[in-house]
Amino acid sequence: MAGKPMLHYFNGRGRMESIRWLLAAAGVEFEEKFIESPEDLKKLVNEGSLMFQQVPMVEIDGMKLVQTRAILNYIATKYNLYGKDIKERALIDMYVEGVADLGEMILLLPVAPPGEKDAKLALIKEKTTNRYFPAFEKVLKSHGQDYLVGNKLSRADIHLVELIYYVEELDPSLIASFPLLKALKARVSSLPTVKKFLQPGSQRKPPLDQKTLEQGRKIFKLQ
Repeated sequence: MAGKPMLHYFNGRGRMESIRWLLAAAGVEFEEKFIESPEDLKKLVNEGSLMFQQVPMVEIDGMKLVQTRAILNYIATKYNLYGKDIKERALIDMYVEGVADLGEMILLLPVAPPGEKDAKLALIKEKTTNRYFPAFEKVLKSHGQDYLVGNKLSRADIHLVELIYYVEELDPSLIASFPLLKALKARVSSLPTVKKFLQPGSQRKPPLDQKTLEQGRKIFKLQ
């Protein structure tokens, strides 16, 4: 029997968090080996574990996978969270890319120059309420089903609910006008695997604080 997936990243959300969410939702136990210094990262590079000399990297099924989308695609396919046919997969991909567009804006907010943060936050709020949340609300309304695609849980639902949590951390009122999204969040959050991941003490990572931000800057030599 294959061992648990091993996740290589620093002890923060970053680009690994969506991978943690997807594995947890699939009910897959995983282990983490945290990168705590530039030397740790250099060691992975020198031993040839990072194809493009960057993380996230996940050891799974005898592979050392890098590139976030590739990792997520593999996990979703392996654990039947990627639709039943090519059309459903296309829809899932489309929704996931929309989630990623807004998610990237939120991900980069903490590292924005102080003088730009207010403007970037305002833009995130505007895009959330006028572009992304209305689009997903419309999808759910159009078919009246419990999940975004095929009336079955997919990676699109998991990624969207993760995004909703991040948006609510910025401003809980932004979801107020989207009852179907609130219902989806409640539905996915009550699934046993996700509920467990949302409990204190799980491998879910908290919002980025200044200490974790500085650690990440040091490891990845960011200015």
